[in-house]
Amino acid sequence: MRRGFTGLGDKRLVYRGNKILSDLFSKSVHSIRQLSRNESDAKAVYRFLQNDRVSEEDIVENLVHNCQMACAGKFVVCIQDTTEVNLSSHGNRINKDGFVGTTNAKNSQGLGFFVHPSLVLDAVSGTPYGYSDIKIWNRSLDFKSKHERQYGKLPMEEKESYKWIEVSKNTQASLRDVVAGMVIVQDREGDIYEQFASIPDARTDLLIRARADRALADGSKLFSCLADQPCQGSYEVQVDACAKTRRKKRTAKIEIRYKEVELKRTRAASKAVAPSIKLYLVEAKEANRAGPDRVCWRLLTSLPIETLEMAEMCVEWYKWRWTIEEVFKILKKEGYNIEASELEHGSSVRKLSLLIMEVIIQLFLMRLAYAVPEGEMSADSCFTEEEQAFLEHQIIRLEGRTGKQKNPYKEKGLKRYVWAIARLGGWKGYESKRHPGITTLWIGLKYFKAAMEGWTIHKDVSTR
Repeated sequence: MRRGFTGLGDKRLVYRGNKILSDLFSKSVHSIRQLSRNESDAKAVYRFLQNDRVSEEDIVENLVHNCQMACAGKFVVCIQDTTEVNLSSHGNRINKDGFVGTTNAKNSQGLGFFVHPSLVLDAVSGTPYGYSDIKIWNRSLDFKSKHERQYGKLPMEEKESYKWIEVSKNTQASLRDVVAGMVIVQDREGDIYEQFASIPDARTDLLIRARADRALADGSKLFSCLADQPCQGSYEVQVDACAKTRRKKRTAKIEIRYKEVELKRTRAASKAVAPSIKLYLVEAKEANRAGPDRVCWRLLTSLPIETLEMAEMCVEWYKWRWTIEEVFKILKKEGYNIEASELEHGSSVRKLSLLIMEVIIQLFLMRLAYAVPEGEMSADSCFTEEEQAFLEHQIIRLEGRTGKQKNPYKEKGLKRYVWAIARLGGWKGYESKRHPGITTLWIGLKYFKAAMEGWTIHKDVSTR
């Protein structure tokens, strides 16, 4: 399936939108000038981003459609999180058009907006399918604390934290009739009683890291209810070193415990929801270690946890949260660097951010091509026929003399062309070594586009 725009109300807008997506993917830059071949192309991009007939809702609707087509019939994991796009370094230049506001960065008046996507992955392979919803918004330019806004007295629907429930509901609406089932995964900010009371249904489950030591119906507390429970299984994981916290690399033994719990409705929760809810608590805790860097995850889920295998699967799905963090990393600092955009309107930066997020799915598909059996992922999902023909020429040039330096993959499979892009990005090509990462592919795409343009010019000139 070729990802892109299919419905914008005008064929010219569809063409231009897909042209921008293609250039963003192959050139891997946020700069409109670097993205465009000439002044005319640059003006066309600026006009597309400023066109009132192309709204954020239109873009998100097309992105959701791509996701629906990709994940039909699958069981999926939908991961939510929030990132801030901070444009404060452009505060004197950017147009305050109502699409940017304070970010309250470090308790000061920052400038920018927020993005809260629901990233959809295959529950078995982790293959990314796209986004079931993306909420994008900004606060007012006036800095006001929670105390000044009387945040605690606001109805849930008026709180910013309602984004977790809102995006969950939109995800249900987008995928309910498309997928076999879904698990919505959220971090501690999503630990909201109303969400547990309203979202789970026959095809939707929640898996959320517990934030609060909630009171249980039997009078005990959530965080201590497993204290006398025997370990139901264990495994070892590698904990990476962290210079910031001075943590050293270590092997950690993780013990798994789980049980059914009944949460009591909190005082702050709406009286319209059930007074108590039955869920399962899964605890993954590092044994024989104390201190702030001890691994300890307490996960609340509406899934019935009746076996150790199911508990371990929940821990694994929660670990997949790093995927959405990588989306944000590529969108911002390590990748497209959208926060350095030269665009003068906040609305344009927001639309460009959404386009980049769709392109990031293609980057993920390229990286994950190595994780699935050969032939399962078509090259058409990332490259046109002309681009594939050019890459075939590149493969001949990139292959070495020995068997280990040859491209081992068959034609038309995505792996074959990912191999070529990775080699252009500096990967040595040895299958026994570590597979290429996002950064290597991102660099390779830059070289690919430049070489592709030279090849196209040569081909056009030689046929005159």
